[in-house]
Amino acid sequence: MFDLKGKVAIITGSTKGIGKAIAIQLCKAGAKVVISSRKHQECVKFSKELIEKGFSAFSIPCHVGKKNEIKNLVQETIKKFNSIDILVSNAATNPAFGPLSNLQDPAFDKIIDVNLKSSIWLINEASPYLKKNKTSSVIIMSSISAFIGTKDIGAYGISKAAEVSLVKHLAVELGSYGIRVNAIAPGLIKTDFSKAIWNNKKTLTKQIETTPLKRIGYPEDISGIVHFLASNASLFITGQLIVADGGETITSVIS
Repeated sequence: MFDLKGKVAIITGSTKGIGKAIAIQLCKAGAKVVISSRKHQECVKFSKELIEKGFSAFSIPCHVGKKNEIKNLVQETIKKFNSIDILVSNAATNPAFGPLSNLQDPAFDKIIDVNLKSSIWLINEASPYLKKNKTSSVIIMSSISAFIGTKDIGAYGISKAAEVSLVKHLAVELGSYGIRVNAIAPGLIKTDFSKAIWNNKKTLTKQIETTPLKRIGYPEDISGIVHFLASNASLFITGQLIVADGGETITSVIS
């Protein structure tokens, strides 16, 4: 039930970090994977690496904050594979760091466009093809910042909380077509995106001490969950948020 042979998967933001690990995992499971990110050369380079290893991959550059490029991503995928079975909305941005009182409109607009609107655009564009397959799966990458308060990444957290709500609404709208829509909320994962946190020895030590599993996460910790949600092993799961944070959000630190 974990076999993805013949399935076509689009993964945004898939040339590094969590997205790259997801692409490798789905390829190993037999899927035909569309590699996508803003940088054309990186897409081509990574897709070639996958092909050289015997996997089926195809590169389509896409800036998810631009609606016309999302439309092109879906259209080119259909031209190449004539199908879409798995949609992983992973690309995200966070150009605003600091309190919400300092948040500038252009930065917030970018966060909402890339982190939230892009998922709506992508799913709406791909849904006619997802509906044909009866067991299609949509996976949106949220974050634990969706449901905990922070001092510095509030705007990012707001966008991620909105994604969780989006998942529930889409699960209801698309459920009758057999399309499952779920989200994953990673904790601290060792990627370039979160380097400012894990690269700080003091912050990292505190993070590890307060996390039950006594470590931070790695991209592969998330790719396996995506594999599960993309496969027939999760055919009766929709509208849900899976938290993958090593137990960080279940702990209470009392000083």
